[in-house]
Parts: sequence; structure tokens; C-alpha cells
Amino acid sequence: MSNTLAPWLLPEGYGPPALAALLREGSLVTEAGRFAVRRQAARLAVRRTPYAARAAARAAEPVLLVPGFLAGDWTLRAMSVELRARGFRTYRSQIHANIGCTQNSALTLEGRLEQVAERRDSRVQIVGHSLGGMIARGLAARRPDLVSGIVTLGSPMRAPAAHHAVLTRGVQVLTRLATAGLPVMSADCVAGECAHLSFTESQERLRSDVAMTNVYSRRDGIVDWRACVDPQGTAVEVRASHIGMALDPRVMAVVTEALLAQSLAAAEQIDEFETA
Repeated sequence: MSNTLAPWLLPEGYGPPALAALLREGSLVTEAGRFAVRRQAARLAVRRTPYAARAAARAAEPVLLVPGFLAGDWTLRAMSVELRARGFRTYRSQIHANIGCTQNSALTLEGRLEQVAERRDSRVQIVGHSLGGMIARGLAARRPDLVSGIVTLGSPMRAPAAHHAVLTRGVQVLTRLATAGLPVMSADCVAGECAHLSFTESQERLRSDVAMTNVYSRRDGIVDWRACVDPQGTAVEVRASHIGMALDPRVMAVVTEALLAQSLAAAEQIDEFETA
């Protein structure tokens, strides 16, 4: 592993996927095709449904979608479309490219959470892909008043540096650009105090009324799947590539089930509190 990243970001027991593991990401083509078929079937079903019966029952809590490293909101558009079709109100993170300081991204997302929570008068659930899930984990620990639950997709929270060498090279490029004065991820964000603070926050214990589901895949060609399983969360295994988790309808079904279960659990806790 490159010394660009702090050694404590790769605890003992975890490691980056082998170079050949990247080939497994080729299944993205199949996963994207599966989504296209699913959407076409859904459109045909809508056309055959009377207009008055088309609206899906609204889920109680809003959902904020957070993209992964080097990605933007557009990468979770398919997830948003599917969740909206299933009754969820989804909101973009307003991240165009997740390449900046992680702490700055977390602060920006915290402001976005406050906006959504105030608008909907409700706590928010977060679906985070890869790095987005790690940021969500830290936010959930710091602001349980805003976050009722999170679903992480291939997020190596236990070992953020347990990723493929190609990603490490991407980090190296960004740190060099930061040295040149561009507002991107600096060395401090991956090896200094900023990185340490982000990592520490992502390990903190969640409040009892903040639920967490960790979706992972042993076919993940980008990160070590073992680092994606948090002992405080509910682990759910899927068969998908790292990138394809944001596109595969089978993963979307898992996300939907997790969000509904977490929303129901949160509602039950509120009822218990009010009747106590």
C-alpha cells in the first residue's frame, strides 16, 4: 500500500483486493441492464394502472442519498428513481464530485440534513454508497437528532484504506493537485488530523434509536468486503459489483426493505416513548 494513506486506516485483518479483483467490476454492465429491464417493466405496469391508483404509499421519513469517492449525485439517480417509485421522498446531497476534504463534505451534508429535516419536520434516513456511507456513519453518530437510520453500500468503515490500488492512485493524484492549490482532498485528509477525526467519528457507537444496515458483496472488486460490516449494524450480503450496487434492482430491493424496517422501528420507539 502507498504511504499516501495513514497506516491506521488499514487495521490488521483487512487488506486491499487483489489486482485481478477489479475484473469483477465488469458485471456492472449486467447490473445496469437489469435495471433498464426493471424500469421498462415498471413503465409498462404504470400505463396499465388507473391514474387514481398509481400513487405509492408515502414512507414516513425522507431519505438523503450520498455518493461515493470521485462520484456525484448523478451516480445515485437510478437509486432515487426506484426509491421514489416505492414511496420514498429522496433528496440529493448536492455533491457534484466527492473529491474534497471529508470533514468539509460532512459539514456540508450536516447543513443539508438540517434543511431536509426542517422541511419535512422529521429525522432523515441516509443511503450512502462507498465513501458516502462512511460519511453517513460519522454524521449518524454526531447528529442522532437529525438521523434516524443509515444504509451503507460497500462502505469500508472498519478499514477505509482497504481498497484497490487504482483507488489509492486516485487519492495520490488529488493530494498532488491540492498541493498545487486546487480545492480537493489534501494530504491531511488522508493521513493527518482531518483523516484521524473522520475515522474516529465513523467508529463511534450509534445511539440506540439510530438503526444501521450494512450492505456488502464478496464480489466487490474495489474494497475489502470485510471492512464494510460494522458490528453495530445489520449486515446484508448481496451479489453485485462495488459500482453496480447503485444500479442493481436486487440491491435496491434490499435497500427498500432496510429503510422500511428502520422507519418502522423508529416509529415504534417514538410510540413507546410517548406512552411511557
